Amino acid sequence: MVKNMKLTARMKFFVTVGLICAVSAPIAAVPLPARWGDWQLWGDMGDGTYRNPVLPSDYSDLDCIRVGQDYYAISSTMQFCPGMIVLHSRDLVNWRILGHVADDVTQIGPEMSWNRMNRYGRGVWAGAIRFHKGLFWVYFGTPDEGYFMSTAANPAGPWEPLHCVMNQAGWDDCCPFWDDDGQGYFVGTHFADNYKTYIWKMSPDGRRLIEESRTLINEGAGREASKLYKINGWYYHFFSEVMHGTRVVMMQRSRAVMGPYQERRQLTDGNREWKEPNQGGLVQAESGDWYFLTHHGSGDWEGRCMSLLPVTWVDGWPIMGETTLDGKPGKMTLAGTKPVQGQEETTPQSSDDFDKPALGPQWEWNYQPRMDKWSLSERPGFLRLKAFKPLRPDDLMTAGNTLTQRSFRSRENCVIAKLDLSGMVDGQKAGLCHFAQNHSALGVVQHGIVRRIEFRENGKLTEGPEIKTNHVWLKSSWGLDGKSQYAYSLNGQDFIPFGSVYQLSWGYYRGDRIGLFCFNIGQDAGFVDIDFLDYDYLK
Repeated sequence: MVKNMKLTARMKFFVTVGLICAVSAPIAAVPLPARWGDWQLWGDMGDGTYRNPVLPSDYSDLDCIRVGQDYYAISSTMQFCPGMIVLHSRDLVNWRILGHVADDVTQIGPEMSWNRMNRYGRGVWAGAIRFHKGLFWVYFGTPDEGYFMSTAANPAGPWEPLHCVMNQAGWDDCCPFWDDDGQGYFVGTHFADNYKTYIWKMSPDGRRLIEESRTLINEGAGREASKLYKINGWYYHFFSEVMHGTRVVMMQRSRAVMGPYQERRQLTDGNREWKEPNQGGLVQAESGDWYFLTHHGSGDWEGRCMSLLPVTWVDGWPIMGETTLDGKPGKMTLAGTKPVQGQEETTPQSSDDFDKPALGPQWEWNYQPRMDKWSLSERPGFLRLKAFKPLRPDDLMTAGNTLTQRSFRSRENCVIAKLDLSGMVDGQKAGLCHFAQNHSALGVVQHGIVRRIEFRENGKLTEGPEIKTNHVWLKSSWGLDGKSQYAYSLNGQDFIPFGSVYQLSWGYYRGDRIGLFCFNIGQDAGFVDIDFLDYDYLK
């Protein structure tokens, strides 16, 4: 009976989607966006082509490799837990979430935990993924704690506990590289010292940098996003820099891995109107063609989303995007032919019934959670969130155990969560939220034995009507403009809008997140059971 109400809500959404699709123009007749963010279509078009972005959501600081027929990508996660998301594709266009590298982000440091929450916009920054000696290797930097690495035989996990490669603040955007003779190297940038980029030899196990080998190969102009490649006998150092106020892709090359890197080329134009595609992974398909999987460096409310650019080699340099074969920097491309044909259309996971023994891989807690304050087993088929006090009174951004996932910038988005309130007590608040730097939420607050609907936007609270049922459905819906409207229902079918329209936002280097929260303003007591969260969006 519980799940039937969920099906009703989902069916209503899909009926709406069906009506929209039924009157939509054919793909070929839908124009490409004149302005970034106004895409009507994205990803796999179902006709052998794709449109950028391939993922209109917050997949920042990308790197990508191919192993056989499989492509693997990683994306930074800042303070969220688990950290460093891992994705999988068979064609560079259709992606699913495999898992994460770091299950316990307090291995990075104590500021990443629920009882400190002191790493907004910091934590897990850009990294690199490589395949070497039958293992997947991921290295990444944190601006305050240093460089970390882990390995796994299966990219879905389990991953080894994080190992600190260098314990020093002020470094970012690193990459390992193993030469043909098996010697390992590592490149990283000291952003705190004029963005100086160095290369080191690594110990045979890849867990230590040999300091006496450290060699300066680059510096200045906000340089970051370092990668190392060896292609046709050349060692290429890929990086991003600021040129005329805009981030562009650069590359320098040498015949020796330690340099000197004296030849340099700009690979992309500024592409400012397309939000500066500039950081990602250069990857070769089985066909021999090359591609650049990139984020867009200027974040909007959807975050720094993912696009795929074709690569054309001109005079030994990989020009990314549209090119006239004259070696000039590449222009952004909005559409192309899929690198691999015939793969199933798919998108990252979103909805969750909480029927499995583990959370779906789309979920990330806001900081390391308090493990004794949530459960999937105490009431099978439900996520139980147990309430405790925030670090600051009635402050959602310092409330532990807020469970989140990425929002999409699509024509139609609808999130519905069903809550069982029977475990709530005095002072408790629970509900559905959006946040980046700003935040909003629609939920239920209990005063004594009285429960009311409550809307919040940053520090402003608005109480609504009293509710006397133990079940409530909470909904948020938005479109390409990112204007969210909350609504609630007491029967799962009839939704009543409540609260002002909220503009989804960008902040702390992150796009908007949807989340489920539960805290108590006065005591560590009470809980809420969440039956499901459905997130449906149009492609």
